[in-house]
Amino acid sequence: MRHPILISLCVAGAAALSGCQKASDAEVDRAIKEVNVIDESNLSDVMLTVGDPNEAVAYFQKTLGQNPDRIDIKRNLAKALVRAKKPTEAALAWQAVVESPGATNEDRVGLADALIRANEWKKAEAALNLVPPTYETYERYRLEAMVADANKKWQKADSFYETAFGLTTQPSGVLNNWGYSKLTRGDFTGAEKLFAEALSYDASNFTTKNNLVLARAAQRKYDMPMVTMTQSERAELLYTAALTAIKQGDVTTGKGLLEDAVDTSPKYFEQAARALETLNHGA
Repeated sequence: MRHPILISLCVAGAAALSGCQKASDAEVDRAIKEVNVIDESNLSDVMLTVGDPNEAVAYFQKTLGQNPDRIDIKRNLAKALVRAKKPTEAALAWQAVVESPGATNEDRVGLADALIRANEWKKAEAALNLVPPTYETYERYRLEAMVADANKKWQKADSFYETAFGLTTQPSGVLNNWGYSKLTRGDFTGAEKLFAEALSYDASNFTTKNNLVLARAAQRKYDMPMVTMTQSERAELLYTAALTAIKQGDVTTGKGLLEDAVDTSPKYFEQAARALETLNHGA
């Protein structure tokens, strides 16, 4: 008489165990998915920072093909294309991002950046115009300043550069851009000041050093500025000053600077030597 009860208990116990097993399997599946997401996130970070740019593009293209609706992968592909120096493709990728559900103002700024890199200034301006004025970031104002520069709206450019400067703890880049803007306007004194300030934040940037020499040479200050430089950099900067001097009609000074550049360079400085030879033959 007890057998049916025992069988019932066994069946109930088996059912309960089965239910526990299913719950356990579901938890395992969920945990695996979470680990995969973490792994994917870490791999994405690596691809976008230290990985080969073209390999990163291929990786995100493949991943997007498998997950065509995921905006995060679209976004990573756009960033990878920028890093791979493919601005036209990057602009198309960013356009796909901003047209997706869940697009942000940061994405619209990313589109504007890619369009500027692709020399599509009007489209970049249009993209920035869609970003509300309440969205205030360094990157947004840096790009606004560049667009204002392209339109030769100097007062607006200065205002945007100043705002961008106040929104970053690493202002060397924006100060260099601002200085170059002043340089193209013919404000060589203002440009010199901004380049020197940029170097106070990042003394290693050779482009800024070269721009500083250009700004000084435009004022006929041909001596080297008091900034940290290697022997190779000094030779290059002397060459920059020499060419500027020659263009301004200070040929004798330019020739002397070329000679210094050739003597200073730790290895054969072909361009400087050739320019010096041309001057000597023309004398």
